[in-house]
Amino acid sequence: MDVRNCRGCGRLYNYIGGSYRHLCPDCIRKLEDKFDVVKEYIEENKNATMSQISEDCDVSVRQIEQWVRDERLCFADDSPIGIECENCGKMIKSGKYCDSCKSTLASQLGSMYGTNAEMPVSRKSTAKDSERMRYLHRQ
Repeated sequence: MDVRNCRGCGRLYNYIGGSYRHLCPDCIRKLEDKFDVVKEYIEENKNATMSQISEDCDVSVRQIEQWVRDERLCFADDSPIGIECENCGKMIKSGKYCDSCKSTLASQLGSMYGTNAEMPVSRKSTAKDSERMRYLHRQ
């Protein structure tokens, strides 16, 4: 196990990993409590700006943006708040990419695997094959 210093409070803690790798369990709990406060605030104040949410909830703008990128927070379509698509810079309400960039990336990934590529032909195995003994050939 790895022991690290928490970036939030400076205390030592057993590093386990996860989404908040640099924080101790107590600081993670506090951050999750702030998330709940921010989520409620946004639901009650749909037209609030990012800086206003940050000030009123005592959370950094960067943290709010991270929650939006992680798709934990999503702003309404008529909300003035948005973040930029990481690919094209278009304003989005949740996630990392806009819909057009998502579809472009998905099609690029699909073409990488060659959807029209033929599968290699293998010989059919029988029950007798699974019972055979196999050897490593050394040279």
